[in-house]
Amino acid sequence: MTNVHPFIRLTRYARNYRPQIWTATTCSILNKFFDLAPPVLIGAAIDLVLQKENFWANPFGVQGLAAQLLVLSAISGVIWGLESIFEYAYALQWRNLAQTIQHDLRLDAYQHLQELELAFFEDRSSGGLMSILSDDINQLERFLDGGANEVIQVSATILLIGGAFFVITPNVAWLALSPMPFILWGSIWFQKFLAPRYAEVREKVGLLNGQLSNNIGGITTIKAFVTEGYERKRIEKESNQYRQSNRKAIAYSAAFVPLIRILIFMGFIAILYYGGLEVQANRLSVGNYSVMIYLIQRLLWPLTRLGETLDQYQRAMASTNRILDLLDTPIAIHSGSQVLNSLVTGDIQLKNVTFGYAVNFPIVENLSLEIAAHKTTAIVGATGSGKSTLVKLLLRLYEIQSGNIFLDRIDIRDLELRSLRSCMGWVSQDVFLFHGSVLENIAYGSFDATVEQIVEAAKIAEAHDFIQILPKGYDTIVGERGQKLSGGQRQRIAIARAVLRNPPILILDEATSAVDNETEAAIQKSLERITKNRTTIAIAHRLSTIRNADRIYVMDQGKVVELGTHDELVANNGIYAGLWNLQTGQTHI
Repeated sequence: MTNVHPFIRLTRYARNYRPQIWTATTCSILNKFFDLAPPVLIGAAIDLVLQKENFWANPFGVQGLAAQLLVLSAISGVIWGLESIFEYAYALQWRNLAQTIQHDLRLDAYQHLQELELAFFEDRSSGGLMSILSDDINQLERFLDGGANEVIQVSATILLIGGAFFVITPNVAWLALSPMPFILWGSIWFQKFLAPRYAEVREKVGLLNGQLSNNIGGITTIKAFVTEGYERKRIEKESNQYRQSNRKAIAYSAAFVPLIRILIFMGFIAILYYGGLEVQANRLSVGNYSVMIYLIQRLLWPLTRLGETLDQYQRAMASTNRILDLLDTPIAIHSGSQVLNSLVTGDIQLKNVTFGYAVNFPIVENLSLEIAAHKTTAIVGATGSGKSTLVKLLLRLYEIQSGNIFLDRIDIRDLELRSLRSCMGWVSQDVFLFHGSVLENIAYGSFDATVEQIVEAAKIAEAHDFIQILPKGYDTIVGERGQKLSGGQRQRIAIARAVLRNPPILILDEATSAVDNETEAAIQKSLERITKNRTTIAIAHRLSTIRNADRIYVMDQGKVVELGTHDELVANNGIYAGLWNLQTGQTHI
């Protein structure tokens, strides 16, 4: 986390919006200028009526009280009109600016999030990240929508009224404005005092959102284990901590306004008392005395709202820190620049590859193997042996710690990430379907595919028959994560999605783990067709699914311990043979 103030960080991010910011700021200042002009005109009218002064006659060549008051009324109308115009203008500018910044900031944060490695997501809850992308950005939007204008107008009010006081009666003005340095200094100190309180509030709301997201995602498990009461208590605990942190911040921010009112009251008394003495001594006109009394009141109300504005500002700055901390998170996996041509053969080599999810705990160590182009290569082994990890390394979802991985004799770190991943079709054991129709999920990643191509891919994956009997066929909504479908149905849609993509390299990571024997047999038959003349990597526990592979690697504790075809490995009577005998019920002799 950086030590730079969040406001400075925000201005750096918003440098491309400076023309809009200056336009909005100018409109706010002009609105406040014309908003404060009427009291001056009222004072002039009072002096004109009471003292019969003709200072309005000379500039306009108008004689007589009635005519001069008519001119004064016309000027008032113009000022009221301009004040209204600039009020509309600043509201339009600030609100549109708030919408633009929150839109761009959310997209930038989301795009950056997509480029971060999987390890980043393993250490954070999805609810906490959602809190940043949604609630924190909305918090900043709310400040820009109204709070920024409030800060500018309060500053303009102090300068304009202070300037007016020194023009009207300098010897009283310094008394009236003497509380201002204390108010400004107190405001700055107070917002620094509140900053860590609101940082804690944003942290608590992130934890609460994380727990809520986790529970909603696991609602089936909660119901199955009858833990609704337990989970309610956990949410209650997180919500209460959020409430308590908010209460502390609110208790402090609420005290600000009464303190400001006391300081402003001192300035008001100075104007009321000493200004009255100046009028009695004929050093100040009645009209100007009325102007000062009225303006000090106009100064009072914006400053009393300053506490609310500072509260909003601190919430926004706490959110800004969280958003920009996410944007400043370094990207660990950088894209290369080389683009693969359209004739990818799919020849893959791993040389002395070492990788671990934690330091000094390697999952694979000094691993070397070859995956032949246009052949089916299977990788088997016990849980935790590093099989699925290899797939993630091939896709560069994680970065290897040492060694090299080559695709068509090119180090994958030199390849553009999009180019590398586009040539691979991955069917994971943990199938993820998006909330949408069956058709949309099959076409995901192949958005220009025709309906005929989608249906053909579904047929190859043995999914077409069950899709047809769904309530709306291919237009049936699958629900979040595909929860309306069975595990086997989700798996076949995932296979159809990979088939439709028609990649030169097909990765099947336990692709038939969630289907019954009958469906597995059907999928195996279709796989024989789609793996022909294609580099296929099959990760499997169920050895029956890979017995026809051209080459089988057996892994144990991150290393290759056996290599061969199915028949060769069974004949070797090693680890593979033991697994085969265990799964087929054969007795090892």
